Amino acid sequence: MRNNILKALFVLAMLGLSACQASNSSTDISSTTDIGKEIKVNGGSYKDISVSELLVMMENKDFTLVNVHIPFEGDLPETDLSIAYDTIGQNLDKLGGNKTGKIVLYCRSDRMSTIAAEELVKLGYSNIWNLDGGMVAWEQAGQSIEK
Repeated sequence: MRNNILKALFVLAMLGLSACQASNSSTDISSTTDIGKEIKVNGGSYKDISVSELLVMMENKDFTLVNVHIPFEGDLPETDLSIAYDTIGQNLDKLGGNKTGKIVLYCRSDRMSTIAAEELVKLGYSNIWNLDGGMVAWEQAGQSIEK
C-alpha cells in the first residue's frame, strides 16, 4: 500500500514539474516583441524571422504578408499581396497608409525581400519583418508553396 502511495505521489510530482516546464518554456511570441533578429539599416531597422517564428505569427495573423519575388514562383499560404521587390516604393498604396502596420516580406531566398525591407524602412515604415531564407527555408522546413 505504501509503495502505491509513493508511486502516485511521484507521478503527481512529475506531472506538476512537466506542467511548470511547459508553461515556462513555451514562449508566447504572439506579441512578437521578443522574436526575430533586428537588422539595422539606413533610417531604422527591420526584423528577420525564421520559418518557425512566422508559423507562430500566422496562428493569430495580424500582418500583411507580401511576396516580393519576381518572377512568380508560388506563394506561402495566406499571402495577401504580390509586389515586385524593385517596385515596392511605387506601390505603397497597396500596403495601405499605415507606416506602423506590421508587414512581413518574403521572396525565394530572401535577397529580394531584404532589398524591399530596406526600401520600406528608408521610406519611413517601422514594422517590417523579413522571412530569413525565404521560400527555400519554408520548403526545407516541410511547408508547402501554393503554385
